[in-house]
Amino acid sequence: MGKPEPAPLIGRSAPGRVGFTIPVVTALYRKYRPQTFEEVIGQEHVVRTLRNAILQDRVRQAYVFAGPRGTGKTSLARILAKALNCDQSPTVTPCGTCESCTAIAAGSSLDVIEMDAASQRGIDDVREIRDRAILQPIARNKVYILDEAHQLTKDAFNALLKLIEEPPPHLVFVFCTTELDRMLPTVRSRCQTFPFSRPRLSDIQPLLRRIADAEKLEAPDPALAQIAHHSRGSYRDAVSTLDQLAASTGGRITISAVRDVLGTIEQDSLLRIVDLLIDGDTAALLNSIEELSERGHDLARLVSDLLEHLRHLLLLQHLTDIPDSLPIEEDSHQRIRSQATAFGEARVLRLIDLLAAALEGIRQGGDPRLPLELALVKISRPEADVGRESILLRLERLEAAAPPGPEQAPGAEAHADAAAKESDVAAVAGGGQREQTASSAQPAPSTEPSAAAAAPLPPLAIEQIADLWMARVVAAVGERSLAAASVLGKARPLALDGERLLVELPAGAAFQRTVVEGPKNVQLLGHVLHEATGRRLEVEFREAADHASSGEDAADPSSAEDGHPAERPASDPGGEAVSDEALVSLLKETFDAEELQEGNG
Repeated sequence: MGKPEPAPLIGRSAPGRVGFTIPVVTALYRKYRPQTFEEVIGQEHVVRTLRNAILQDRVRQAYVFAGPRGTGKTSLARILAKALNCDQSPTVTPCGTCESCTAIAAGSSLDVIEMDAASQRGIDDVREIRDRAILQPIARNKVYILDEAHQLTKDAFNALLKLIEEPPPHLVFVFCTTELDRMLPTVRSRCQTFPFSRPRLSDIQPLLRRIADAEKLEAPDPALAQIAHHSRGSYRDAVSTLDQLAASTGGRITISAVRDVLGTIEQDSLLRIVDLLIDGDTAALLNSIEELSERGHDLARLVSDLLEHLRHLLLLQHLTDIPDSLPIEEDSHQRIRSQATAFGEARVLRLIDLLAAALEGIRQGGDPRLPLELALVKISRPEADVGRESILLRLERLEAAAPPGPEQAPGAEAHADAAAKESDVAAVAGGGQREQTASSAQPAPSTEPSAAAAAPLPPLAIEQIADLWMARVVAAVGERSLAAASVLGKARPLALDGERLLVELPAGAAFQRTVVEGPKNVQLLGHVLHEATGRRLEVEFREAADHASSGEDAADPSSAEDGHPAERPASDPGGEAVSDEALVSLLKETFDAEELQEGNG
């Protein structure tokens, strides 16, 4: 923690009261900015290099300090200037009390010139630097600190090139920038570049604690952790927020006061939303969002805070203890632990993905309400979502189902779950086009010893299969293989002998028979029949008898016209005309259906 700077009373005259001034106290981020290398936090690699350069008399003529805002770039540039111009210089421990050190700390040194490149960015400003740079310093070195240096124009950078490359021996440049990629490459190549990293939460929170203790502020650790987290890796933002809270609370900072100032959602609201998600109460969820909106809360901020809360749940699902760095109130620890246990990891990850996508849309100017509500509905009611992730969540629910009660046989429960899982996996394989709930799936027979205890399946007649053939069986096969469906559409279920189904193809359909008897098409048809009937049937194909050879055509009025036999196209030995286009299309179709997913049974 730096030594507090003098707090001058800067004021202005009040109207009608001559000589009266309103005192303005120095901001905390200025009052406690680091004054020596030892006080710099989180930039050890930069401090170590600069200290060694001073000790070995290897200070370069130009440096680039690049990094996010509020990470100490300008403060470290001032410390470097002190080390070069202190009465004891060159030294890595400037005294801070000599005339040069106090002038640099106050920003009034004639040897240390700080320029704002955002407003002094033109070539005329650079010419002024060149004219003054040749003048001898009062102390040992003349240091130019250019803040937001990336905003200098290209002509201004080019005008500096010669001065940076061959400066007078007393001249040192420090370019501070938050956008290193906008610095002219020819300038960067003549400088030593130091990347400043964002400080960790463990770096910012101790700093806030030291400042709070020095300023006699009452602030619990969770409140300081919330401030540190909200700063997003900026010392200045964190200390400025602490300064604002000190003024708004009269020195008694609570975590609720932090949320009020930062605009974050209270933790009770986040906990309630997750509780409703666990219970699957969609109506109450939507009402909660409406209530928060009517109370003036920013729904975009709600998305961000809910994401942070889900991150806490995810951490607790993998950690035994709640980290002290998490901004969680102690009276909420047990409730959050319970949520982490009840809210499955897969659901947490799914909701994080949905909210992250919603947040990206909000940043691009979208309305936060609809994507937030959609995300909550998809998690609370996965059956309303036909996406793959939602079906996987339903499978997880089935796996975590409670054991059967005494009135239900364990084997029947197991078979019902197995049939439901196969139905959901089939919906995944079909791209979500068809969906069959667990309640519509009938138990499948099992070869396991426990199958004897299961309730017997109802009898199945060939007429039932015939009724389902076109609407259910052929249509479902057509979603996976058009070639197989075109052949099965002309076939008919003929007989059912136990678990063996005989399917009749048109006479002379030898080629079509090779299509449907392919291993993968047989497997596909068996799976579809299992979905429709609940049984695993063994399918056998045969061709119908050739009626022309048995003389039956004479009895068929459609077989002759004006007493002459009907002519058949030579291209169709089976008795049905097949156009050239249909044959080409059939040949182009894959003879085998797509590979069924593993585990479909």
